[in-house]
Amino acid sequence: MSVNTLALSPSSQNLWRLVLIRLLVLLAQSVSVLAAYLSGWFPLPWTPLLAALSVSALVSILTLLRLRTGWPVTSLEYAIQLLFDMVIHSVLLYYSGGPTNPFVSYYLVPLTIAAATLPWFFTAVLAVVAVTSYSALLVWYQPLTAFEIPMGGGLINLHVIGMWLNFAMSAGLISLFVVRMADALRQHAERLAQRREQSARDAQLLGIASVAAGAAHELSTPLSTMSVLLKEISKDYSDPQLQEDMAVLKEQVRLCKESLQHMVRSAESSRLQPEQSESADVWLRALLERWQLMRPEAAWQWLPLPEGPAPVMRATPELGQAVLNLLNNAADACPDNIQISLHWDAQQVILRIRDHGPGVPLHIAEQLGTAFVTTKGKKGFGLGLFLSQAAVERLGGSVRLFNQDGGGTLTEVQLPVAAGEN
Repeated sequence: MSVNTLALSPSSQNLWRLVLIRLLVLLAQSVSVLAAYLSGWFPLPWTPLLAALSVSALVSILTLLRLRTGWPVTSLEYAIQLLFDMVIHSVLLYYSGGPTNPFVSYYLVPLTIAAATLPWFFTAVLAVVAVTSYSALLVWYQPLTAFEIPMGGGLINLHVIGMWLNFAMSAGLISLFVVRMADALRQHAERLAQRREQSARDAQLLGIASVAAGAAHELSTPLSTMSVLLKEISKDYSDPQLQEDMAVLKEQVRLCKESLQHMVRSAESSRLQPEQSESADVWLRALLERWQLMRPEAAWQWLPLPEGPAPVMRATPELGQAVLNLLNNAADACPDNIQISLHWDAQQVILRIRDHGPGVPLHIAEQLGTAFVTTKGKKGFGLGLFLSQAAVERLGGSVRLFNQDGGGTLTEVQLPVAAGEN
């Protein structure tokens, strides 16, 4: 059977908890042995009991030192640690009454820990060891001579008291530690699911980026051809109306060529200098100037900024393109009366884009942000919001959309303030 790293994150947390359980039980066992020795109620073999307790303490110390090395904890190692606890418990039971000892059912505690944290094979092996040890103690053990002692004119049954203490201790350990171990396992499973989802999203982004790079390369040639032909046609025809239309076409071709060039420059800049810090208001002002050239038909208003200097944020080419996508979505929904506002506090920068379009249809609201899901019908590819959300989340932020009572959509982008800045 292969030895895999214990499926918890970090896996050493479980071993830390197990050592803590062992030390607590060791303390209780030591107090019990000391009380029996001082009271003289039970004539026990003190030397082997003390030897077993000392070995348990030594292994606990060595385990703590081992945990400081940072080596990965495997399922096999964790199972051996639980097996050691069972062996020590069996030795202590052998010298203190065997199956008549009220703490005999403590076998269930390490077995429950194994069931909560280990693969079924190790749990099955430990279950066989526990049952075998208990069965052996039915035959081989050193009996205790008395379980009842006089106290206040009556007799106190120490066996019953011991059973209660064992139940209380086992219930507390299982509730306090095993539940936390299982919770850590669930959290790790959730993180794995999130990583798988992120890997799938990264694969989609890589595919989209590859297609975009190929499309950009293919578009450069026809755009250059169109530009040359438009110049030749303008020279051959002098009709004013045609000249006006040709001027619009030349401007559109020029914008397409500049967009492709900007994309190439941004990719190169991202490779050489992945990100830079910039004041939030300065960054947004430059971005809005660029967007105004792209969408001259859009009527927008930048609401007044809060008082005080704007914080510094991490600005990347991908983030700029993400916000441009969101601005274009707002203009596509309704190009009139777009309201843009910028807010901040000590931890984050909040950009809000308010349009007065039809809003987000409820039947696809939960799917927005997924690739190829769009509210534009055949006019959109469903990639703008997907790419924007991926770029913002890569910086530790988020993108959220809200339908407004008066109609339209509020797009909110939350971005963290750059580290070391307020």
